[in-house]
Amino acid sequence: MSRKDTLRALLTARDRKLPDGNLPAVSNGVDQHAVDVGKHVKSGAVGAMGRSLGKITHAVEEARALIASGDAVIELDPGLVEASFVADRFEGDATEHQSLVESIREHGQQVPILVRPHPLKPGRYQAAYGHRRLRALKEIGRPVRAVVRALADIDLIVAQGQENSARLDLSYIERAVFAVSIEDRGFERSVIMAALNVEKTQLSRLLSIGRAIPSDVVALIGSAPKTGRPRWQALADLLTSDVDLGRLAPLLTDKTFRSLESDLRFVQVFDLLSSRPAQRKDRAVWTADDGTKVFKIARDPIHTTFVFDERKAPEFSSYLIDQMAALYQEFVRRKS
Repeated sequence: MSRKDTLRALLTARDRKLPDGNLPAVSNGVDQHAVDVGKHVKSGAVGAMGRSLGKITHAVEEARALIASGDAVIELDPGLVEASFVADRFEGDATEHQSLVESIREHGQQVPILVRPHPLKPGRYQAAYGHRRLRALKEIGRPVRAVVRALADIDLIVAQGQENSARLDLSYIERAVFAVSIEDRGFERSVIMAALNVEKTQLSRLLSIGRAIPSDVVALIGSAPKTGRPRWQALADLLTSDVDLGRLAPLLTDKTFRSLESDLRFVQVFDLLSSRPAQRKDRAVWTADDGTKVFKIARDPIHTTFVFDERKAPEFSSYLIDQMAALYQEFVRRKS
């Protein structure tokens, strides 16, 4: 079944009973809005323009599917609508979000979102898709135009995943994390394949990469929309080796790094983890009060090495080892 047919099937039921608190229904002018959606195309890079055209094409298909379903488009208080129980994207770019806010403020909401009555909270709703439109409308303070359907969890996930896949919105790592989240909730892989419109091999790769890369590393990088599977796979392979993630700690507070686009943050993280740490040449000799050069000290970023001269200080290294427990306890006491 195609994505459009699946969407239409989800929307063809006739359960019209809605929770209290809805705003008055509005007329079914969805087809006109679908025609007007082209007004939102703005100039930009060639890649961005291609993605925008893909979104517009999908918006028109989505609007036609809603029309074909015969469902009324109603207005809801956005404060009554909660996000899906499975997150499908990371926090969006602030500039892109503001652009969407201004577009909706000027032209209105072009395509309705899909919601269901909240399964656990009477009088509230849960969004299947349209989360960014919902967030923008909450910020503007306008009602959200929506189609309300009684969807089971599996139907909501499939609609949510397929809508985002068709819009070309989700980056590779967002799809991978989304797939892991669905599987962790106990859904079968066939459901994930339907939601993301992928075959078994592709899903296995998504899940493998999604589980190999720690969530804090993903959060540090972000969605990286231009970074595809090969580069994420390379990072996942790198993380299976004995790599020191502590080297990423300075990036957490690096304002210059945080200001970079997500794809550039990926490059910096990968380069930092794949490069060998610079070896410091810190060397010193510890000399006793009588001038005896007892041992040499060599330091690098990970290790400190003591080399004792047994000819000049016989048995001192053995004595030091015997006293190590007491020395360490004294060290801990003073440090605390």
